[in-house]
Amino acid sequence: QVQLVESGGGSVQAGGSLRLSCAFSGYTFSNYCLAWFRQAPGKEREGVANINNDGGTTYADSVKGRFTISQDSAKNTMYLQMDSLKPEDTAMYYCAARPFYCSGPVSLIIYNFWGQGTQVTVSS
Repeated sequence: QVQLVESGGGSVQAGGSLRLSCAFSGYTFSNYCLAWFRQAPGKEREGVANINNDGGTTYADSVKGRFTISQDSAKNTMYLQMDSLKPEDTAMYYCAARPFYCSGPVSLIIYNFWGQGTQVTVSS
């Protein structure tokens, strides 16, 4: 059974940084795509970034140049380094996975597995 567990959320002032982690287990697919989503209260869920098993990445325009997605296959962990944080980055952040390659905008791709989320709060 595939499990995804997020960690690393917290509160930070605008301009600060946080690194989120997503530990995944039960994954035996040769091809896969991992992603980060976020959802703020009263807003639709937004795809933030994804990464394929070959290292290819895609970012939402709202985070390009500020966020970096990466993975450590040996540790079965995906990361989201968030720099220059803004109050509008405040949201619950979720990691997601699918056993297929990802191509195209993050938000338009269907993911099969989801974590429980970790809260990120950015104060001005």
